[in-house]
Amino acid sequence: MNTVETNVDVLIAGAGPTGLVLAIDLARRGVRYRLVERAERGFPGSRGMGIQPRTQEVFDDLGVIGAIAAAGGPCPPVQVWEGRERVRTWDLVERADTSPAIPYPEILMVPQWRTVEELCARLEELGGTVDFGTELTEFAQDADGVTAVLRGADGATETVRAAYLVGTDGGRSTVRSLLGTAFNGNRIDETATVVADLELEGELDRDHWHMWPKAEGGFLALRGLEGTEAFQTIVRFTDPAFEPDLERDATPQALTRTIARRTGLADLRVTQVHWSSVYRPRAAMAERFRTGRVFLAGDAAHIHSPAGGQGLNTSVQDAYNLGWKLAAVLRGGAPDALLDTYDDERGRVAADVLGLSTRQHIKDRSSGSNGLSRRGPETHQLHLNYRESGLTREHRDAVPEDALHAGDRAPDAPCRDASGEVFRLFDAFRGPHFTLLDLTGAGGTEVTEVTGARTYRIGGPSPDLLDPEGHAKAAYGSGLFLVRPDGYVAVATDELGDVTGYLAQVAG
Repeated sequence: MNTVETNVDVLIAGAGPTGLVLAIDLARRGVRYRLVERAERGFPGSRGMGIQPRTQEVFDDLGVIGAIAAAGGPCPPVQVWEGRERVRTWDLVERADTSPAIPYPEILMVPQWRTVEELCARLEELGGTVDFGTELTEFAQDADGVTAVLRGADGATETVRAAYLVGTDGGRSTVRSLLGTAFNGNRIDETATVVADLELEGELDRDHWHMWPKAEGGFLALRGLEGTEAFQTIVRFTDPAFEPDLERDATPQALTRTIARRTGLADLRVTQVHWSSVYRPRAAMAERFRTGRVFLAGDAAHIHSPAGGQGLNTSVQDAYNLGWKLAAVLRGGAPDALLDTYDDERGRVAADVLGLSTRQHIKDRSSGSNGLSRRGPETHQLHLNYRESGLTREHRDAVPEDALHAGDRAPDAPCRDASGEVFRLFDAFRGPHFTLLDLTGAGGTEVTEVTGARTYRIGGPSPDLLDPEGHAKAAYGSGLFLVRPDGYVAVATDELGDVTGYLAQVAG
């Protein structure tokens, strides 16, 4: 049976974290979308478990950070073993205190399946659904849209017409393959690694990430998965010629033998394997992220080593970047050229992140007895910026390099509203709108009349917000700052006309 669906603005192929975040963002903007996933259910494994500070800020804006934080916890300290002997304990990540500008300073550990579960729940709150067991098999695009064929689990097909198609369907992306887009890169490690989520009997505390870096046969790690009774194991193999077979090497019996051989802890027994995967790290990136009316995001656009915990985070932020732009074109009358900036901005970020992940991977492999090396603030993604983007307008002269620039992430700051209650700038940003911060101190009424932005005058004669501790001033300095819907400073200026002109051109 073949049916035709005509009233879809955006078709999203792939319901991992990338597709779900894009669907959530479009749903809250009133954009009609359809989200399809060829699997029968959400991703079942723990891979992609480190949620970096910048992604936590994205989840704050999307209204899901509370549920995800409750399901996770901080990165535990590493317990290094040599056989049955505990050698030393150290921190894999640099610990940091919450600051006025950075409310989420550390990585949050959450199994990916739980993140997917909470994102699905948030989408349902917004009235959305995922069409599981539905695979995109072909598509064609023309000047006005994309026509795609979907196949259900029962083999029936349907034809969907959409204004735009977004491929969020993973490293083996069907959308990318059908586009014929080159996926350039290379393998960065010839040895294989098996990752598995399992039930473990025996005495092993859940307060540490247990690692055996000098184990015979290769590195092995075990850690308790937050919010569950399960453990995750990472098993590396030193022989590049060895090809792991999950049906042979990831059974409860095989993993029990491997753990006993590499750790010497003969009382540990794997009773059940929930999920397993094998990989050889590769770094690759699509030649382009936009081809006409078709976009690539997440692993469909870039893959890299899991070292440093960048994959899920970069993917989520792809969707966050693209969502508001699609809505601006589809609902706000913005020019189609706005969508070209997705390729430009996220392509630059992806290239930087691939480099970071590869360097971290090499550093891990050369870290001697640790097995992994420390992750510093460069992995938090708070310093990624769009300063070079065509969407960025820095109108001030001689801005110090260490000051906030247009194109930078917009910092948080606790202010006070008229009642004296704490009101964070992230509270002001939360939602699908542009935000104009007036820190000129002039308090002009004309600022409140800017079309296309929600305005907050901070300080001055007629303030919307007070800054008694000076946190906003310390983070931003003086001037007018237009913040994009994805939390980056679009315009930094002293002239209101720069803001209104920008909004007329970009927001439609």
